[in-house]
Amino acid sequence: MTNAHPLEAAASPFEVARTAASDIARLTGVERHDIAVTLGSGWGRAAELIGETVAEIPATEVTGFSKPALEGHVGTIRSLRTAGGRHVLVIGARTHYYEGHGVRRVVHSVRTAAATGATTMVLTNGAGGIRETWRAGQPVLISDHINLTADSPLEGATFIDLTDLYSARLREIARSVDPSLDEGVYCQFRGPHYETPAEVRMARAIGGDIVGMSTALEAIAAREAGMEVLGFSLITNLAAGISPDPLSHEEVIDAGRQAEPVISGLLAKVIERL
Repeated sequence: MTNAHPLEAAASPFEVARTAASDIARLTGVERHDIAVTLGSGWGRAAELIGETVAEIPATEVTGFSKPALEGHVGTIRSLRTAGGRHVLVIGARTHYYEGHGVRRVVHSVRTAAATGATTMVLTNGAGGIRETWRAGQPVLISDHINLTADSPLEGATFIDLTDLYSARLREIARSVDPSLDEGVYCQFRGPHYETPAEVRMARAIGGDIVGMSTALEAIAAREAGMEVLGFSLITNLAAGISPDPLSHEEVIDAGRQAEPVISGLLAKVIERL
């Protein structure tokens, strides 16, 4: 018989997040972080450019974290110090909704980041693009989202306003680094299967521009925690029915590798201005 995961056993996921934040402070020697970044598929190299590495630890040493199930995620937590002296918590261990561990596990990294003191949450992902004008390897800002998981990280009678969830102020800062940045509405599907062409047409009909399997639930939890949110998608492929080719995870990883130098530099410059 195995012991229950801390997040399933705890009455409050916020208590587990506070314990995890204490673990991070102890293991990194950094008492408080200012900004947190979750690095999705294709964004991993950004950690090397954001600032000086103060400490890097396996995510599994922190309460509530487990090894990522997906290739393209690094499985570590890193504490960086920028040239301006700010502390950045880089999360390379993302739990996806489709892994079946429950929403508490999906958003634990975000709640932990808030418990370390971070007031800004930068969420990145690799995703499919619905707009035909977009190309593989192109970074776009997330302006809003549509949550198609039929789930929420909020528990009980917890009512959170999501009107301006993806900060217009932070998006403007990003565009000051790269004025050519486009933006769109992100649709989070449950996964792990890719969307059908009909589902992509539905997403477009209801206002979506980007399709993926992460980020929306995390963004909601970040807002609940009082953080300001900035979201980036790397368009790794055109979505089903838009692209003439079959979709594959190998395609996602390959597009991420090719785009890494450009998008990593962009993210590092944006974080320096936050």
